[in-house]
Amino acid sequence: MGSFSDYWENKIMDHIFGKENYTSPAIYVGLSTADPLDNGSGIAEPVGSGYARVATSVGDWNSASDGTIGNADIITFPEALDDWGTITHFALFDAATAGNMLAHDELKQSKPINVGDIAKFDVGDLKITLE
Repeated sequence: MGSFSDYWENKIMDHIFGKENYTSPAIYVGLSTADPLDNGSGIAEPVGSGYARVATSVGDWNSASDGTIGNADIITFPEALDDWGTITHFALFDAATAGNMLAHDELKQSKPINVGDIAKFDVGDLKITLE
C-alpha cells in the first residue's frame, strides 16, 4: 500500500498539533517510471506526448477505513501521443504541474504505455495508507 510523502506527513502533523493551519488541496494523480521515494526526489513522470496529471475531486475517493483510502471512481489519463515508458508507480500531487508530492505507491504490475494507449486506474486500484 502506498504511503504519505515526507511533505504531507509534516503538513498534517503541524496541523494536528496546532503549528500550522492546513487546507486540503485539489489532488492530482500522476504516473512515474521510477520509485518517487518519500521525499519526491525519485519521481520520473512522462514528459509531453499528451501526458498530464489527472485532477480528482472529493467524490473520486472513498472514505478512509482502517487508515487506508482508495479511489471510488475510474481515473483515466489522456491518450499517449508517443511512448511514455514503463510506468511502475503512481503519485498524488497538490498541483497539475510541479507542486508537492503528497503520496505514492508502486503499481501491482508495471505497464508500458505506448503511443495510442490510455492509462487508467479502475475503482479501488489506487490505495494510500497512513503510516
